[in-house]
Amino acid sequence: MTGALEAAGIGTVALKPAECDPARAADLPEGVGVVFDWEGEEHLPNADLLESLATERPVRVTTPVRCDGFDPEGNDSLTRSLPDSVGRVLVAGHGAYLSEDEGRRRVAPRIAAAAEASADPWVGTEGIERVALATGATQFELLSRRTDRELSDLRTAGFEGEIALYAPTVVTDDDDEILDALGEYVARRGPVSRALPEEAATDSAATGRAREILLAAAADYALVGSREKIADRVDALREAGADRVVSYPARGVEDLL
Repeated sequence: MTGALEAAGIGTVALKPAECDPARAADLPEGVGVVFDWEGEEHLPNADLLESLATERPVRVTTPVRCDGFDPEGNDSLTRSLPDSVGRVLVAGHGAYLSEDEGRRRVAPRIAAAAEASADPWVGTEGIERVALATGATQFELLSRRTDRELSDLRTAGFEGEIALYAPTVVTDDDDEILDALGEYVARRGPVSRALPEEAATDSAATGRAREILLAAAADYALVGSREKIADRVDALREAGADRVVSYPARGVEDLL
């Protein structure tokens, strides 16, 4: 049987090393790239593993430029520890992983400096869209309900750079499984959070209006459904202007194999 990655034409997978052994990246089909999300220094894959994986596939590590260890205007020890064969995804950094001091650091000059010092970086656009665009690097965006229109507008305006989309993925038509895997994630999106009833369940226990909102949001902010349905969605995103789709397997790597 054709795997979900091959069926959908997805060439890159995002893994969260706090919930998935980074070595599982070796189980992905040959040539499929991997991006390791940042979840704190304690979960940063070791350099030997990264270098080994990079001999078989493209490998990138998400690096928050305000964080000690990746700060191009301060402590950049973690940056220097990365193998030359491993690429970087430059992001401002989520507040959950930053100290109070790190959170006060200016983003724009650090993104610019890190992009200048990196070979073929991707830049995460969340919250810093104009800064990311100014670097000219590959734009790394989160899939949302507005993505198709925004991609089309960006291409119409003349942007010719590369665009990569981060998309949580659940290969199933079962509503309960979709909500258990993605309900909490989509509930954090601003429009969804505002629409949900107070104290509503966000997993398979959700009922009524909350359940309708969450399932609709899962279709907007993630890739869900059968392999064929996901493949059609990926094709539509490429037609709108995306160069690649980066799939985060919300139920584990096995869901994509």
